[in-house]
Amino acid sequence: MAKELVLLVDNDLDILEVLERRLISKEFRVVTALSGEEALKLVKDHKPDLAILDLKLPGMNGYELCRRLKKDRRYRDIPLVMLTVKDQTEDKLQGIEAGADACLTKPYAPDRLLREIERQLLLVRMRRGGR
Repeated sequence: MAKELVLLVDNDLDILEVLERRLISKEFRVVTALSGEEALKLVKDHKPDLAILDLKLPGMNGYELCRRLKKDRRYRDIPLVMLTVKDQTEDKLQGIEAGADACLTKPYAPDRLLREIERQLLLVRMRRGGR
């Protein structure tokens, strides 16, 4: 049986494809978006269990996407993991303030990302009473 649905949002198609293959190999279901606007539509259509967001997106950036998702009561429980090339502490703090549940820096360690995904999904299951 397939695991949870993960939304990947990045404006770099190569990064999306690598992440998608890795997650599918771990039996996650995956949907992808190249922009914040496309991501909002996919969230509405599919309500993913977790989203991995790039900070630099065309139009709406990752911070704004986080804020919009966390502001909407229908989606605020979706864990948001920010992946960004920005590695300054203030960039990560800004991500957390915008609503990201975790911030990881590119290039990222694939095992670290998978552990963070599993951790965030476990926290959601625990909040829902272990389901």
